[in-house]
Amino acid sequence: MSATGNFEGFQPVSLKQEGDDQPSETDRLSVEEGDPDPGKHPVPRRISRQSSVTESTLYPNPYHQPYISRKYFVTRPGAMETAMEDLKGHIAETSGETIQGFWLLTKIDHWNNEQERILLLTDKTLLICKYDFIMLSCVQLQRIPLSAVCRICLGKFAFPGMSLDKRQGEGLRIYWGSPEEQSLLSRWNPWSTEVPYATFTEHPMKYTSEKFLEICKLSGFTSKLIPAIQNACKDATGSGKGRRLMVLTEPILIETYTGLMSFIGNRNKLGYSLARGSIGF
Repeated sequence: MSATGNFEGFQPVSLKQEGDDQPSETDRLSVEEGDPDPGKHPVPRRISRQSSVTESTLYPNPYHQPYISRKYFVTRPGAMETAMEDLKGHIAETSGETIQGFWLLTKIDHWNNEQERILLLTDKTLLICKYDFIMLSCVQLQRIPLSAVCRICLGKFAFPGMSLDKRQGEGLRIYWGSPEEQSLLSRWNPWSTEVPYATFTEHPMKYTSEKFLEICKLSGFTSKLIPAIQNACKDATGSGKGRRLMVLTEPILIETYTGLMSFIGNRNKLGYSLARGSIGF
């Protein structure tokens, strides 16, 4: 925070060269406004100055600046609404399940890469959608049955001690399988789709408007997800019936060490539909 100085007690000083008897502009103003009789000795007047006021927001965030938020195509008028309509149509054609809500979050993969995702929650399924907000089309859709989710972790991100690319903040991790069962190949493959969990945090456009504040809030998504999973587990048949959901508050470990790939990608926002500017000359 910047401190605002107090200017009371300072007097205006006129700069005169030696031997110069001509009154300065400040002196003339003092004579004209302070004493109508030029023959009398002018009385110096104190000039009052108003201290500047610096406005601050409750949540200082660089994405409040409109020219920065407009770089994200998701903030363009109608972009998010078009994505929602596309996904609603897909659900109506395929499963006909009841939609409980949409959210715009950032997915963090097992290599600490940020990825812009739309999350759609129904009464039976969690859908994770990779949506191209430039071409307004769904690129990839991952379906996770809610009855398969066995554990949810909430907490701050944690990294190995030797990791070079760490992140701050909190997140949510959803498990639908055991990490111990993950193969070594998929664990060290940054493009693997066989990871039995998904990690999310809030989208950087959360504070740009009231609309995005609602759909980018991680706590809002969590409050809807947990009851939906519990209801799905009660209604499930077979081996999953009666299984209870574990909700834990613990650090979320991201096992990255060098982190060069995520460092370059996250600093340049490569996981988002972003206006990159012109490349030509």
